[in-house]
Amino acid sequence: MENLTLPKLALVSRRAHRDPTFQFTSLAHLLNVAFLRGCYESIGKDKACGIDGRSWRAYGENLDENLADLVDRLKAKKYKPLPAKRVYIPKNDKETRPLGLPAIEDKIVQKGIARILEAIYEADFMDCSYGFRPQRSCHQALKAVNDTIMFKSVNHIIEGDIQRFFDTVSHDWMMKFLQVRIRDSSLLLLIRRFLKAGYVESGTLIRTEDGTPQGGNLSPILANIFLHYVLDLWFVKRVQRGIRGQCYLVRYADDFICMVQYQHSAKELERMLRERFAQFGLHLHPQKTRTISFGRYERQNARREHRRCNTFEFLGFTHYCGLNRKGKFLLGRKTSAKKFRKACAEVNEWLRQVRVQRIKAWWPLLAAKLRGHYNYYGVSGNSRMLANFSYVTMRAVYTWLNRRSDRKSRTWEQLHAYLARYPLPRPRIVHNFYLRSSSRETG
Repeated sequence: MENLTLPKLALVSRRAHRDPTFQFTSLAHLLNVAFLRGCYESIGKDKACGIDGRSWRAYGENLDENLADLVDRLKAKKYKPLPAKRVYIPKNDKETRPLGLPAIEDKIVQKGIARILEAIYEADFMDCSYGFRPQRSCHQALKAVNDTIMFKSVNHIIEGDIQRFFDTVSHDWMMKFLQVRIRDSSLLLLIRRFLKAGYVESGTLIRTEDGTPQGGNLSPILANIFLHYVLDLWFVKRVQRGIRGQCYLVRYADDFICMVQYQHSAKELERMLRERFAQFGLHLHPQKTRTISFGRYERQNARREHRRCNTFEFLGFTHYCGLNRKGKFLLGRKTSAKKFRKACAEVNEWLRQVRVQRIKAWWPLLAAKLRGHYNYYGVSGNSRMLANFSYVTMRAVYTWLNRRSDRKSRTWEQLHAYLARYPLPRPRIVHNFYLRSSSRETG
C-alpha cells in the first residue's frame, strides 16, 4: 500500500510555515497502516521490550494484521497506551536517571505522533533551539555558543538547570500549548493518554499526574514544544527586546545557557527566569543555576580580584577563557572532568568483561567506541583531552590483556606490532569551531 501520509505531512509543514496562526483540525487520520509501517521500520530493532514483552521482530511476524488492528483501535478511540517499564541508567558517578521503556505498539504510535508534531512545530521553533530537531545537532549548539561569546558583547553567563524537568512538566500546560496549533480532539486525546499512561516499577503501577514519557519517541518533541512557549518565545519576544544590552540564548533540550552583556542585566534575567519557570510549575535548581562573569575580559578581572577564571559546563564540555597564539581572547573548551572519568570507567569496565574473548572478536568494537568518542568530543581546542582518552584506553587494553589467565604476558612491543597491523582510530578534530560561519552549519 502506498504511503500517502508523507505528502500530506509536507502539506501540513508548508501550511504551518505559511500561516503561524493556523490551527490544524484534522491530523489523527494520518496515522494509517502505511504510515505506521514506516514508523515501525524506523524504530530500534534491538531495543529492550516494554511490559508487554513483545520484541520488534515478534511484532513484525504478523505486521500487516497487527497494524490493521492497531489502526482500527485508534479510529474507534479504544487504543490506550500501556504503562512504561521503569528502569534506571547511570547519570553520573553518584546519580541515576529514570527511563521508561514503552511497549512496541506505543513506540510505533509515539513515533507517528512525533512526526506529525514535527511537521507543524518546525515552522514555529526558534533558532536558539537545537535539541532533537532535524538538521540540528549538539555541535551546532556548541558552535553557536562559540560564535556568540567570540563575536558578540558577552561578559556574563547564566547556566540554567531545570530541576527534574521531564518528571515535572505540567500536563495541563502541555495541552494548552498544543491547542495553540492543534484543534484535532482525537490527536489531543491520544497525546493526553500517553501523558497519563504512567509506569511500572518493581511490579507497582505508578500513575503520572505530571511529566512526559521519557524514554519514548514522543518525549523530545513534547519537551521542545513546552520549552518553546515557556522559554524560547518569551526570551526572543520579551527579554531581548526589553533588557538593557545584548543577551542571547542557546538551548539543547532542557539544557540552556544565556549570554549577557551587562552584570545587572544578567542578575535581573536570572530572577526573571526563576519567576517565569515557576509560573508553569518548573523550578531552576537553586545550586546548579548561577550567573558568572565570563568573556574576553574575564582573565583581567580574575587577576585583579585575585581569583581563578570562571568556567561553565555545557553539553559535556568545560568552557574556559583562553588565549590564541597572538595572545588574544579565545573561547576554549575541553571534555568535562566528570564526562572524561565516566568515559574512561566505561571503557575499562567493557574491557574487563571482554578480556576472556579472542582479541580479534572485540578489537572492531573497541575501534567503534573510540570513533564514537572522537566524533563527539573531537572539537576545536580539545586535542589534549582526546589524546588523554586514547592513552588511558591503551593502558587499559594493555592491563586487561595481561590479566588473562590463558597466555603469557603481552609486552608493549607486541601490542604496538598488533596496532600496526590492525590500527585503531586516532584522535582527531571533527568539528572546527574556529571558522567563523553560521551556527546552523552542519555539526
